[in-house]
Amino acid sequence: MEVKLFTLPKQVARALAGRIACGEFADGLVPSEGQITVEFGVSRAVAREALKILSSLDMVDIAQGRRVTLRKAAEWDYMNPLLIDWLPSHQVRQLLAELHHARLILEPAIAAQAAKSLTAENLNSLCNTVEAMAASEHDQDRYLELDLEFHMEICRATRNRILDRFMYSSRWWQSASRRISNQAPQALPSATVQHRVIYSALAARDPERAEGAMREHLKANTLLSKVGEADALYEPTAPEQGTA
Repeated sequence: MEVKLFTLPKQVARALAGRIACGEFADGLVPSEGQITVEFGVSRAVAREALKILSSLDMVDIAQGRRVTLRKAAEWDYMNPLLIDWLPSHQVRQLLAELHHARLILEPAIAAQAAKSLTAENLNSLCNTVEAMAASEHDQDRYLELDLEFHMEICRATRNRILDRFMYSSRWWQSASRRISNQAPQALPSATVQHRVIYSALAARDPERAEGAMREHLKANTLLSKVGEADALYEPTAPEQGTA
């Protein structure tokens, strides 16, 4: 089991984030720096840093005079990997479903564009990645790395930096989603076949085929995720940034 070491400010921020997500501060007011100091028995410097972390997640606003107010849940920074660890599990599951919907909107179109603009270097990288996936079906962690790289390489082939940053920033959520779907029986061998179909469409430089192959792959992941949720307990996987 992975052991994560949180700095003291992050421990406090994590506790507050969980309470915010559960609607404890319905009046919109979050404990002040002074109140946090008393409640958690920490210094003002720790309390101040914890509030800064919550502010960086767009969960709170800190006004001049240190007044702290809650922001709407729709405004939180859901691309931040900390939220995978800090939100209640039912909210994480809902966000994973929303991520999948976003991927269904974006990635088939990304694949279609990549089919028009990819280079021989992109194709070579994709080919090598698919072969490595086929050889790693016994190792879920390695397979996950290769799966993410395959989709990132397709995105890079579009030469669109905004799309690239979206895909990169959502990689923690994508990892969490795949760890669920990969629990289904024969999930990895099936995924390898689907990735080969996507690669073949890209190698043929056929935008319509590439778009369709990507859409079918993502739809298959939807079904696998439902099976995986029945077989495996979701465990947060975001890496901790910094240690105590």
